[in-house]
Amino acid sequence: MHSVSTPTDRPVFKSTSVFKSTSHEKAIQFLKTSALLRMTLLMISVTALMTVLVGAAPTMAQTIKIGIGHQSMCTDTYTAGIVVKELKLLEKHLPKTGKYKDAEYDISWSDYSSGGPITNQMMANKLNFGVMGDYPLIVNGAKFQATESLRTLYVAGTGYNLKGSGNAIVVPKDSDIYSIQQLKGKSISTPVGSAAWGMLLKAMQDNGFSKSDYSLKNQSPAVGAANIAAGKIDAHSDFCPWSEIMEFRGTGRKVYDGSETGVPYLHGVVVREDFAKAYPEVVTAFLKAVYEAGEWINSDPMAAVEAMEKWTGVEKEVLYIYFSKGGHLTLDPTIKPKWVDALKLDHGVLTREKAIPPLDFDAWITEDFVKAAYADLGKDYGAEKSTLINPAKANKGLPNEIWHARDGISTYSSVMDFLKAVSAFNATGAKLNSTYVYDAETGLKLFGKVAFYVKGKDGSIATFMRKAEADAHAQAVSGTVLSFDEALTEAG
Repeated sequence: MHSVSTPTDRPVFKSTSVFKSTSHEKAIQFLKTSALLRMTLLMISVTALMTVLVGAAPTMAQTIKIGIGHQSMCTDTYTAGIVVKELKLLEKHLPKTGKYKDAEYDISWSDYSSGGPITNQMMANKLNFGVMGDYPLIVNGAKFQATESLRTLYVAGTGYNLKGSGNAIVVPKDSDIYSIQQLKGKSISTPVGSAAWGMLLKAMQDNGFSKSDYSLKNQSPAVGAANIAAGKIDAHSDFCPWSEIMEFRGTGRKVYDGSETGVPYLHGVVVREDFAKAYPEVVTAFLKAVYEAGEWINSDPMAAVEAMEKWTGVEKEVLYIYFSKGGHLTLDPTIKPKWVDALKLDHGVLTREKAIPPLDFDAWITEDFVKAAYADLGKDYGAEKSTLINPAKANKGLPNEIWHARDGISTYSSVMDFLKAVSAFNATGAKLNSTYVYDAETGLKLFGKVAFYVKGKDGSIATFMRKAEADAHAQAVSGTVLSFDEALTEAG
């Protein structure tokens, strides 16, 4: 206001002095005064216009801080975490026009071992976005709604397994425990607050266990895996890909898979509502990055797992069981009705344990941002939302695989041919990175070395994830249950 009013007053003051001169001088002075007046009016107009423009673009020349909490040791979060970070996909899609024309972005990524700490940092307003699994997601939404004014929004998924696989309960490799019923009276550890914790509670409820039937210990994934390797804990419940890490390293064996809960396992993205209201275009940009991260993985899974191994330290052979064709994880940002039902069921599990406040799902879940992202990318949200991948159907007939350290992946249509090929490679001393077969019950991809093999009277061989199903099938076909080594010997 000060810079505008001062020049406006001056002409008025100077024009008053003109009328004290001769006619000629008055005319000249009048022209000078008029010119000065026009110039002053022009300056006022320009100043006023600048004021209007500044008022219309409140974020211009503003630094927008974007804090993202992710989990580099949780495979199902990678498309909203480590891949977006390393490929700089968020930077690619951040708005740079309109009110964001002169905005600067300050992006920070924080890596956590589970979802619970991410929620705590979001409540402290140190993170805007959080990427986590199903149980941590609903705890996040409920904790925020328990406050007077703070809220988060569940804005997109990252990936899922329709059967619920990803979480699992693992015992030391040489343990004599082969079923969840044998865990009565045992010590079981889990990262409390994680998706694996929620699955463990549901598994125990489903099998009639009370809290006093087992000893629950809170251990991080790394500590739990170390204790399994050292035989210091009876069992450890963990999320993707820790169970497979323990299997691949030969330290642990699954006795319960998340698929036994009968509930889909999913991960997703939450954002603070105040941030989403202030910068809705940034939220949409983040979800466009999530979509492109999935496209990048699906376009070349082998190259993707090799890159992700370098970024995370998780062995590429373990990542392959999640991200390859027929793998555990279906990458999909859409929010499906079935996911909402699963999250409500999960909330019921925690409510029975008195471990979560109420959650208004209608207020918490919104598809607005992910729909906008799909529209901007020219993708069909409705078509992808209506698609569900069931491993039991989708993986039927997929070939078994051998990953040769030098020559890569080779495929085999029958288990017998697969076993013969492994035997032949072993005879030459070839180095095999890993082998993969499929569970006859669920269609889930397994490491060949951990599967149970059932050889029927007719010579056919089927593979199973759990011993109970292998035993039942062996009885049905008058067959024999074999270990991997025994099956290789049978194949010759």
